[in-house]
Amino acid sequence: MGKEAAADKIKAFLGEGSQFEGTLVFDDIVRMDGNFSGKISSNDTLIVGDKADIEAEITVGTLILSGRFKGKIQATAKVELRSPAQVEGAITTPSLIVEEGVVMNSTVNMTQQATSRVDTVTE
Repeated sequence: MGKEAAADKIKAFLGEGSQFEGTLVFDDIVRMDGNFSGKISSNDTLIVGDKADIEAEITVGTLILSGRFKGKIQATAKVELRSPAQVEGAITTPSLIVEEGVVMNSTVNMTQQATSRVDTVTE
């Protein structure tokens, strides 16, 4: 999916400079560029921009993370960590993609699925 196609499908956006604390539940793609503290739950995709600072327990289908994160991540499809992401906490996912330049101080638990893999992407 191209960037423009993905942008058209985003249903909620927490912009840079905004702050939110609480529980977020959603069905479509959500993008965060602000600060969030709490719990996030969805079967779809969460995109965290490089300016975002998230401290949360996240349960989603797919997580694409470029910002700062502290907490627990559980993804049913995949977790993609893009530079300059900084991640501290626990990650449970069947598929993990980590770009060069990501700082990770995490435990990783790969769920038992036939498509499980860990990819390291270099540019």
